[in-house]
Amino acid sequence: MRVTLKRSNLLKSLNHVHRVVERRNTIPILSNVLLKAEGAVLELKATDLDLEVTEAAAAQIEQAGATTVPAHLLYEIVRKLPDGAEVMLKMDEDGNAVSVISGRSSFRLQCLPQSDFPELSAGSFSHMFRLDAEALKGLIDKTQFAISTEETRYYLNGIYLHTIEGDGDLKLRSVATDGHRLARAEVEAPAGSEGMPGIIVPRKTVNELQKLVDQPDIKVAVELSDTKIRFTVGSVVLTSKLIDGTFPDYQRVIPTGNDKKLIIDRQSFAAAVDRVSTISSERGRAVKLSIAEGQVTLTVNNPDSGSAVEEIPADYEADPIEIGFNAKYLLDVSSQLSGSEARFMLADAGSPTLIYDMADENALYVLMPMRV
Repeated sequence: MRVTLKRSNLLKSLNHVHRVVERRNTIPILSNVLLKAEGAVLELKATDLDLEVTEAAAAQIEQAGATTVPAHLLYEIVRKLPDGAEVMLKMDEDGNAVSVISGRSSFRLQCLPQSDFPELSAGSFSHMFRLDAEALKGLIDKTQFAISTEETRYYLNGIYLHTIEGDGDLKLRSVATDGHRLARAEVEAPAGSEGMPGIIVPRKTVNELQKLVDQPDIKVAVELSDTKIRFTVGSVVLTSKLIDGTFPDYQRVIPTGNDKKLIIDRQSFAAAVDRVSTISSERGRAVKLSIAEGQVTLTVNNPDSGSAVEEIPADYEADPIEIGFNAKYLLDVSSQLSGSEARFMLADAGSPTLIYDMADENALYVLMPMRV
């Protein structure tokens, strides 16, 4: 194998694939990236056995071939080369090492044979559809923060993606919850998604995908089956196993009888929560909202360090109510809202509260209250 390509092209591709590779691996081949040179492209592939990322970079191929080299090492070498440089990758005659040559710099990396590299066999996909990157980004961004990190409830460690009938239209909906809060977003279901199985996309896959869909004007091809999902974003192909579990019936925890309406300026509310929560303990970050006509009083009491109180104006005409929330959860939801105002629908101090984005009717958040 003998390949020459621009540093910028190689770095961009390595940037996408090397993140999948775990820093510590008991299986040596999983620390490596597969390099495959043929035609006019260098294909790079990395996997952790649950997630696989492939990208093709334009290159001059003097001699076709394939091998695997340490992913993070190659990435660091290429990252530290000067802008505008050209990089040559050349495999030794015996196939045991690859030389990385650029200008006056030369590195020699040990390699492992291509035959050892595992294939994440995709099988056949039952559904295929295309989605604007912006729409997919919205489905992820608005729900990703609520994914559970508790490994015992593994079926909550991802985003639940499914289609649902609503107001006569079919919607593609994403939902995430950790038992304390729930986030829901939806877009018009694209052609081809009808009848798709409800699937749970793992957190690591969601994080990688989030970094790939930051170009708003491209279409993302989505292929899925009961056990796998594949996203094609430009020249990058991301294939992932799905979480094998049943997502809970989230509709049951979305209250329908909340009749106390509070409308509040999003930015001033978030800033006030942030200020008063400075005094709260890390363990119990509870902030009490005392809601009365025309205003909300935020209070934090910490027996170890003191207390904080702040009042902000609000649009509220129902009976006064006192309710406590985790300050971090309030801030997480506030950062997802795109409008200047947020609408809270409350019932009582012990029941879940609904939060709506005044600028996006397709997003909904549910927060469980805390005792304060």
